[in-house]
Amino acid sequence: MLGNSKQVVTNQDGLHPRLAEHVKRHLSTPWRGPIAEHTQQAFAEIAAWIQQSLMANAPLILDTGCGTGRSSVYLAEKYPQHLVIGIDQSEDRLRRARIRFPQLPHNLYLARAEAADLWRLMAAAGWRLEKHFVLYPNPWPKAAHLGRRWHGHPAWRELLLLKGELVCRSNWRLYLDEMQAALAVSGIEAQVTPLHIDVAEAEQAITDFEEKYALSQHSLWQLTAQL
Repeated sequence: MLGNSKQVVTNQDGLHPRLAEHVKRHLSTPWRGPIAEHTQQAFAEIAAWIQQSLMANAPLILDTGCGTGRSSVYLAEKYPQHLVIGIDQSEDRLRRARIRFPQLPHNLYLARAEAADLWRLMAAAGWRLEKHFVLYPNPWPKAAHLGRRWHGHPAWRELLLLKGELVCRSNWRLYLDEMQAALAVSGIEAQVTPLHIDVAEAEQAITDFEEKYALSQHSLWQLTAQL
């Protein structure tokens, strides 16, 4: 994988000045946007898979934005006593995931779903996660796009309702600093730490983005919080 990724370019020089305002508004006002039909179907299929599984009572791990499945397969193999759900909004990426990993671990289910919609359905149904991985989300680096970052999105409240350990990784430190600040506004403590990936040991990178950024000599960061 080529190490030629560009650094994130932003017109912000620090935390977004309206971050706390966005977070407080979303915490106080439940999101009522329409839920995509394909996500409603995905939720029903995931629920049926869990119910039919021999591990129906196992703790749940959600891998939001799983892409072509590398991180989801890694998580399913690392946590064999958990049920892992990998979701992505792109049917094409999931199709490539099934080609890339023709035999998925028995404790892994991949589904096409809009993340915010699925979080809302899960939260409304009372689902609680053991762990939630959000690995290298789109940074939306323009200041005008704060509302598209997960910590500025209307679904922030639903993300928090899912509980569990939140793990978010990025090559843009400001994204995680903002998420840490948003969690603080929400009454939750988070830690942001450097992430060291040995490019000579490819298995240490759990996503293609992570490997590409490491090869490009980007600094990588990880946020963890207990929701």
